[in-house]
Amino acid sequence: IDALKGFGDIFFRNTQASGVVPQISIVLGPCAGGAVYSPAICDFIFMVDKTSQMFITGPSVVKSVTGEDVSFEELGGAQTHAVKSGVASKAFATEEDCFEQVKLLLSFLPSNNLETAPIYDCEDDLNRLSDKLSEIVPVDVNKGYDMRDVIKEIVDDGEFFEMFDKFAKNIVTGFARMNGSTIGIIANQPKFMAGSLDCDSSDKGARFVRFCDCFNIPLVTFTDVPGYLPGVNQEHNGVIRHGAKLLFAFSEATVPKINVIVRKAYGGAYIAMNSKHLGADMVFAWPTAEIAVMGPSGAANIIFKRDIKNAEDPVLARQEKIQEYTEKFANPYVAASRGYVDDVIEPDSTRPRIISALEMLASKRDTRPAKKHGNIPL
Repeated sequence: IDALKGFGDIFFRNTQASGVVPQISIVLGPCAGGAVYSPAICDFIFMVDKTSQMFITGPSVVKSVTGEDVSFEELGGAQTHAVKSGVASKAFATEEDCFEQVKLLLSFLPSNNLETAPIYDCEDDLNRLSDKLSEIVPVDVNKGYDMRDVIKEIVDDGEFFEMFDKFAKNIVTGFARMNGSTIGIIANQPKFMAGSLDCDSSDKGARFVRFCDCFNIPLVTFTDVPGYLPGVNQEHNGVIRHGAKLLFAFSEATVPKINVIVRKAYGGAYIAMNSKHLGADMVFAWPTAEIAVMGPSGAANIIFKRDIKNAEDPVLARQEKIQEYTEKFANPYVAASRGYVDDVIEPDSTRPRIISALEMLASKRDTRPAKKHGNIPL
């Protein structure tokens, strides 16, 4: 019981320190039973392949209780937690790589919640334009691309430190610098699941948003989201509850919040991705942006269902309704006319516009109602 007391004391101190100082756990061996909860409370966990293991109950106990045969590595190895469970922020081939990456992570972070992250000299032109940004996004809205290519064209020196890079790949989270100062980036990834939001990506995004808000790191979002992932499995796994975490996290965050709508921004997922309605300070949209309740094809099937059904040629009628909806709503200008988008910008000027907005928002102070704490939908 004294050993259990020791664990409890550690967990309590981890919790008291949460949001006060960044906490990083490096797991370099077996971490089993109650011991796993100290890293779990920390902000980030780094593990090493074939060296690190984390599990509540080991393979022998699992076999005796459930009859399942599983190895240490399969049950709780670095790749298992980096890819499947999302427990590990990053997994590395060697300890040396792990230590180097921890040092790099620390370079982006402040020492505590009363400081700002260190500012570095920026040799990358603040007003640099990038012609490549106009070419990365395909003309065909149903084709994917790598959002990391967009991010690297915009941030200082193309350096982006991605976190949770192997888990919930349909959303990208990580740190970069703009004009030498740290920013946190959350972006949809059209390369995976079309960039839709699901249970895991909502959790991943919400946790990252809350970390940045704790430590005064401005948030920059790149939006290309067709919606929340539909399906029985998602609904039964609680996509409503998990999706609400992302809404809650962005609404709760008081740091500077900037959103760039790159392409699709549909329905509830548009709202969740740092929209004006959740308190974004500046929302930019590229001319390729489509901001609407849903995509043109789905909208035609629902809104004009009766017209299409009663038409002489339903196929032609459907195409005409899709075209009509596309021309009227699949653009950024309706949202801009209502003040939900601050400016429609050319893709090549995204970097200077974000830097200008961050400079304007550097002195932002946001007051909220007095309360003990909110109740995030865990």
